[in-house]
Amino acid sequence: MTLMMALERLEFPPIGRVFDDMSLLTLRSLVFEPLCRWQDGRVLPGLLGAWRVDEDGLCWTFAIRLGATFHDGKACTAEDVAEAITAHLSGNDMFGMPSAYARYFAGARITPEGPGMLSISTPQPMGDLPEILAEFFVMRATPEGGATIGTGPYRVVDLAPNSHAVLEAVDPGRTPARIGLVAEADADGRHRMLAEGMVEVAANLERMRDPHTHAAGLNWVAAANTLSVMFYLDCRQGLFADAAARRAVNLAVDAQAIVRDLFHGMGAPASTIVSPFHLGHREAALEPIRHDPAAARALFAKAAAGSELLIRTPLHTPERAPEISAMVARDLARAGIPARVQAEPDRPDYARQVGRGQIGDMAIFDSSPHSTFRVLQDKISSRTRGPWWQGHDDPVLEPMIEQAARTLDDGARAAAYGRCLRRLQENPPWLYLFHPVVALAARPGTVPLGLDHRGVVSIGG
Repeated sequence: MTLMMALERLEFPPIGRVFDDMSLLTLRSLVFEPLCRWQDGRVLPGLLGAWRVDEDGLCWTFAIRLGATFHDGKACTAEDVAEAITAHLSGNDMFGMPSAYARYFAGARITPEGPGMLSISTPQPMGDLPEILAEFFVMRATPEGGATIGTGPYRVVDLAPNSHAVLEAVDPGRTPARIGLVAEADADGRHRMLAEGMVEVAANLERMRDPHTHAAGLNWVAAANTLSVMFYLDCRQGLFADAAARRAVNLAVDAQAIVRDLFHGMGAPASTIVSPFHLGHREAALEPIRHDPAAARALFAKAAAGSELLIRTPLHTPERAPEISAMVARDLARAGIPARVQAEPDRPDYARQVGRGQIGDMAIFDSSPHSTFRVLQDKISSRTRGPWWQGHDDPVLEPMIEQAARTLDDGARAAAYGRCLRRLQENPPWLYLFHPVVALAARPGTVPLGLDHRGVVSIGG
C-alpha cells in the first residue's frame, strides 16, 4: 500500500545542516537514522547500537548497529559516522549561522577504531555526549548531489523538492510499503486535502486558522512540543539588568491568556527555560510562574522601572509573534510599564540581530534544542557565553551548570539539571511563555501513527 501524507515543507537540506523544522525532521527520520535516539530527555540506541564511557569520563566507545547498511547496499562504517560528526561540527543552521557543535567538541578526538567501532575522547567529562549525537544523522549524497542516501527504514525513489516525494520501505514486510509525500505550505490547505481524500495524513494542523473547525470523522493526534516560545531579556543593561524586574515581567504577562486567545488553547505555559520533556524538568518539579499583576507592579517599583521599553519581534517564527508581542505590551502597561513594539520583516536577519544582542529591552524568539545541556550552554551560561547569551550572569548558577555537564550517571545528571532549572525560575533570564501543542490528523483506517514531543511523525512499523 501507499500512504499519502501532506507536509508543510519537503526537501533534504545539505549534509551537516542544523534545523528544527518539524516537517523536515519527519522526512529525515524516515530516510536516515540518528546516531542515538532521543525520547523525552532520555537517550536510546540508534545507528550507534551501544556505548560505554571510561571511569574518568574522557573517552567514549560506540558500536555501530550490526548490519547497518546504506540504501545503495554499502555497509555503514565507523569512517562514515566520523565524517557525519565532522560535517555537523562545521554545519550552519537554517539562517546561515554557524552551529554551536564545534564548541562542544573543542579539543575532542573522533577516531574510527575498526569497521564497526568509534571512539570519541574529550578534554573534560561530558555526560551529555550521547544526547548531542542524537541530533546527528549519517547520510550520503547521490551522484546528482542530493543528500538522500541513508540507513533508515525508507529509501527515496522519487523527489521533487518542495513538491512531492515517494519513499519505499527497505524491509518488504514493512507497512506501509510506500509513502507518498506532498508539500503544502498552508495548514488549512493541508486540512482541505485530507478532508477531500487527496491524502490520508496531514501534519502540523495546529497552524490552521482555527484547528477546532475541522472536518468530521478524522482521527487526531496531538502532543505538547519541546519548543519554548519566550522572550530574551537584555540582562546587560536597562530595566532587565535587575533580577527583580526579570521576575516581575514573568508575573505581569498572562501566558495562559496568550495560549487561549491566540492559539485556541493549544499550548502549555512554561515554567523555566526548557519543556517538561527535557532532562531535569521532572526532577525540578516546577509549576508555571503565576500571573500576578499586583506583585509585578511592586517588583517593578523596587527595580525603579521608568522609561518606555522596546519590544522587538519578527513577523513570523514564532507563530503569531507580532500578536504575542502586542499582548505582552498590553500586560506590561497594566503593570505600569509602558512599552512599544518594533517589527523586523527580515526573519533571518532578525535571528542574526538577536545573536549580536540587538534585542531592544526584550525580543521574542523560540528555543528549539531538546537538550537541556545545549540550552544552558548556548543561551544561559555566562562562562561559555554562547551564541544566544544575552548577559545573564548568576554566580550561584554557574557552578551548578558545570557540575551537571560533568556528571556521567544519567539519574544524577537529571537531578543536577533539575537544580539548575529551579534556580532559573527563581532568577529568570527570559520571559517564559508557553510550549505549543502540535497536531496531525488522519483518515479512518490509516496505519498507526505517532507524534513525539519534537513534532516528528512516526508511521506504521
